[in-house]
Amino acid sequence: MSDDIVIRILLLPFALLYGLGVGIRNVLYRIGALRSVRFDLPVISIGNLTVGGAGKSPHIEYLVRWLDQYIQVAVLSRGYGRKTHGYLPVTVVDTVEQVGDEPLQFKRKFPNVPISVSESRALGVPELVKRNPETQCVLLDDAFQHLAVTPGLNILLTEFSRPFTRDWLLPAGRLREGRFEYRRADIIIVTKCPANLTNKQRSDMLREIDPFPRQRVFFSQYRYGLPYDMLRPDLRRALDLQTEVLLVSAIANTDYLLQYLGQTVRSVQAFEFSDHHYFDEADLNTVRKRFEVMPGQNKIILTTEKDATRLELHADYLWKQNLPIYVLPAEVEFDGNDEAEFQAEVRRFMLEFKV
Repeated sequence: MSDDIVIRILLLPFALLYGLGVGIRNVLYRIGALRSVRFDLPVISIGNLTVGGAGKSPHIEYLVRWLDQYIQVAVLSRGYGRKTHGYLPVTVVDTVEQVGDEPLQFKRKFPNVPISVSESRALGVPELVKRNPETQCVLLDDAFQHLAVTPGLNILLTEFSRPFTRDWLLPAGRLREGRFEYRRADIIIVTKCPANLTNKQRSDMLREIDPFPRQRVFFSQYRYGLPYDMLRPDLRRALDLQTEVLLVSAIANTDYLLQYLGQTVRSVQAFEFSDHHYFDEADLNTVRKRFEVMPGQNKIILTTEKDATRLELHADYLWKQNLPIYVLPAEVEFDGNDEAEFQAEVRRFMLEFKV
């Protein structure tokens, strides 16, 4: 028996207690003892059952990039890890400490789209619409567990290599609520799929998820772009089999990214921190030392877009040390004909929406 299984078994009593608490809360919402609100405009929730790593940010960006061509879309996020409270509209000059890493990332990419943060989505949605009355659709970031709002369309994400069907409740696993709560989803997207997903892999995953007849399941993967210099974004460089990479990250799961890099560059050293970690100067000193002892001349420091919003708090230090930190952009692409079918489902929801 592996050490991981032993640890999970030891943590199982705590997971059962946690699951009982979450289950009672969910039942209270179902019977109406706790109130959930609906809004008179289309609200789309994008979330997952686990504590992170399913790819919410790239999928929200996909929806913004697509919907913003046709309607006035806005995004509301909790702003996890920010050092402020209450409702705040996000601006491009904000810092990660003010609004959180993901909302700041969204705003930098889509400066003309209203992006806001609020711990309470139930209070945040009407405030966002009040300040942006032209809004025709609100995307809720990481709101699958936020039952105080009933979205018109509920999108659940789950990783191909670590689907919710194989996970355990916290703290024994990564589930924030029981596996069976997937029934609340209208659409399930299996994310971070292999580049050449086979029909057998699709059918095996569909069988494992066992969706309800009303639920649609789609498959997506990441398409990585050319890395750009964090301090001079106009400078880009390609990754190749001669490149040595020191990956600095503080995201929930780097397995998919490391797999991509392992096929793209000569070697990768991963220096990982906990999700949403605020880097300090001691961290950066360690990064610098590890980078300096790396062999070869064609070497860079690579990070993710989310991590870059926190690293830029130390821009002065990075300038002074002249560290070549590059940011790897990522976008979502759907497998096969899934993109057209996914867009058709969202379009149908928008056209058939009723208050």
